[in-house]
Amino acid sequence: MIGAVIFDMDGTLIDTEKLNVRFWMEAGRNLGFGITRDEVLHIRSLDGRLARRYMESNHPGMDFGAVREERRRLMAEHVRSEGIEMKPGVVEILGFLRSSGIKTAVATASRPDHVDEYLNMLGIRGMFDEIVCTSSVPNGKPSPDVYLYACERVGERPCDCIAVEDAPNGVRSAYDAGCRVAFVPDLTDADDEIRSKAEVFRSLDELREHLSGEMGGARSARFP
Repeated sequence: MIGAVIFDMDGTLIDTEKLNVRFWMEAGRNLGFGITRDEVLHIRSLDGRLARRYMESNHPGMDFGAVREERRRLMAEHVRSEGIEMKPGVVEILGFLRSSGIKTAVATASRPDHVDEYLNMLGIRGMFDEIVCTSSVPNGKPSPDVYLYACERVGERPCDCIAVEDAPNGVRSAYDAGCRVAFVPDLTDADDEIRSKAEVFRSLDELREHLSGEMGGARSARFP
């Protein structure tokens, strides 16, 4: 049975990962560090302590906190002037889940104030039963803490929850928590590790169609 569907936010619900890449790189240049796209992809959803260690080891002399604040400043300016966009299929899948009596939640590495700001801006904040940020748990992704806590908050066993992710660190977190994992690619495609831990869908619309079929009949073999 499906008790809840738990979504990552950046790159899964909202189209912000491309902006994070852009502004991490720009923030690095502003402060004298040549941050690469691959480095930013590596730290997507990653626990802040691990991200700091990774970036500062790659760039001697970097003050990770200062670069991160510059990236946040650039991002905030962009959002104020340009807004943000939802990923295709978000409203449809959330409406389907709620009309089907399936609980919904967000499990994200983003700060709580940013989560509320972005989801309210897009008019979908009220479509979630719970919002869980990694700031509320001891360890961020790829540790399972945030998904375990999200399952606890929605009152469902991890094995009855589907986690929807777009990044490898999120897939690892959800899988190790015991959730069934759906991977919807954003900036990176599925590799062998992801395919061993998650079912891959081309879009949220494809995932919605699959869930509709699963709830209408026997449990599909697409999920373990």
